[in-house]
Amino acid sequence: MTAARSGPAFSVHDIPFSTHGSWFGLSPVVAEKTYAEDLHLVSHQNGMHAVLRLVPRDPATGDRAETRVETTPGLLRWAHPGGRIGCAYESPDTVRLRGEGLGLRITAAEEALTPFTGTYFHHDPVAGAYVFTSYETGRRYRVTLLSGSVAEVSGGQALGSGDRGLTITADADGVWEAAAEELDSARRPYAPSQTFDGVVGAAERAFAAFAEAVAPWRSPGTPAAELAAYVLWSATVRPASLVTRPAVLMSKHWMDKVWSWDHCFNALALGPGGPALAWDQFSLPFDHQDESGALPDSVTHSEVLYNFVKPPIHGWALGHLRRRLPHPLGRMELTETYGRLARWTEFWLTSRRAPGAALPHYLHGNDSGWDNATTFDPERVIVSADLAAFLVLQLRELAVLATELGLLHEARRWTRTAEATQAAMLDELWTGERFVARGIDTSKTWSTSSLLDLMPMVLGEHLPEDVSAVLASRIEAHLTPHGLATELPDSPHYLPDGYWRGPIWAPATVLIEDGLRRGGHDRLADEISARFRALCETHGFAENFDALTGTGLRDRAYTWTAACYLLLAEAHELRQTSPASVAHTGV
Repeated sequence: MTAARSGPAFSVHDIPFSTHGSWFGLSPVVAEKTYAEDLHLVSHQNGMHAVLRLVPRDPATGDRAETRVETTPGLLRWAHPGGRIGCAYESPDTVRLRGEGLGLRITAAEEALTPFTGTYFHHDPVAGAYVFTSYETGRRYRVTLLSGSVAEVSGGQALGSGDRGLTITADADGVWEAAAEELDSARRPYAPSQTFDGVVGAAERAFAAFAEAVAPWRSPGTPAAELAAYVLWSATVRPASLVTRPAVLMSKHWMDKVWSWDHCFNALALGPGGPALAWDQFSLPFDHQDESGALPDSVTHSEVLYNFVKPPIHGWALGHLRRRLPHPLGRMELTETYGRLARWTEFWLTSRRAPGAALPHYLHGNDSGWDNATTFDPERVIVSADLAAFLVLQLRELAVLATELGLLHEARRWTRTAEATQAAMLDELWTGERFVARGIDTSKTWSTSSLLDLMPMVLGEHLPEDVSAVLASRIEAHLTPHGLATELPDSPHYLPDGYWRGPIWAPATVLIEDGLRRGGHDRLADEISARFRALCETHGFAENFDALTGTGLRDRAYTWTAACYLLLAEAHELRQTSPASVAHTGV
């Protein structure tokens, strides 16, 4: 059995073991905030579903063996004083397993089988393999023995409730090997193409090439860069069903979707080293743009949701992405992107502006991406300055695109609308000391202790200097030892695990850091970047973090957090080596 492998080590309790392109991973996380005792094969086709339970066994007694799970990008290993089991991805839909001194029990995760739910189990006489058929994923899971023996089979062809599975083992001092595949209806019998060690080596090389592409700048000063790259690499799935392109899911835990603002940060991180994958990330939600021009709230394997939208940060993101891509977009791509971005912008100007209104509105906190921020406590259908600021940047980016495409009349129209929108934002929502939100139905205005009220800082160089200075000062008040709290910690509404009512979030950090830097507030931008980077290096890549302790919260393997770390770490490294090149370019 191969000894310790290369690559960053990580806890499988925090980050699933998976590979680029795969729709499944190995993890003890079997549902939202639900951890099983054993590792499971968890698929994300048709949702998140734990399909198979994997239990190391003492071959002498048949009892469950207490093991230590060790994980690197190329190899997951169950370690025990009496033996070990290794697992590695041979391809996105196939893992190889190899054991010595330990057996492995593979069973259906759920015992109940009904006409519509559960997992059916049988022996396939054509392939000479054992097959689990899952109602939940709509897929089959085939286990083929390559060496060793099957010591126990239970529940073959059984209906109703019961234990279904097999135990793989070997003679004393022997080695067993097997392959497990996720497939559709059928395929040729499995035949190995290389040794187990060859599979591990190939997986390690694939990840190493990815890490080198997306983070060639990494150094001892950015110690979490490789692990951040793994989070992105391992959460990427192949096109399937409603996922029209290779997609970086937010996680291969329960947040297994692409949301229509999360994808922008993943695209930016991938831009220089993985331009094709980056462009796919930016474009995927636009593949599902509806007739009104709206983007979906989210896209996943078998579901596209339109009940909410996400904020129009796409102009901001596109401008940065184009500067980060190693080669300029062709005219065809520019034309298509211009049309898509224009329709998305018109949605906000038509479907989300009340008659006679100069500013657009949200219908719910979910539309802002800051679902339960205190800005939405008084009312939900509101005009807010963050939305106006994002839209101004998107209008400005449309003017740039239109100019490049020779559409000068349209460029002037977008510029006029951007200027009018920004003027209305300052006239209607700026008090001289802060931005307020306004209810659509009541016309009441209010301010809160939410960082969302300060998000117009994203306008950077476009803000009047006095407004920029006030916002920067107020932003600094949100800065804890770990980063930007989304609600002031001394607010009566602050909650340590309150989602957008206190915890630190990666996208808010990057958007504000970028706006501060473009607005000339480099010292504060540097401090925000340094604290967030240290947070990730200490506490990983959680969905969000306790602002006062730094503890990772909710989903612990979140790709936009990893992407934002990579963006900030790269910019920091470049500032050390060539300050002029990144002096005021933000991300």
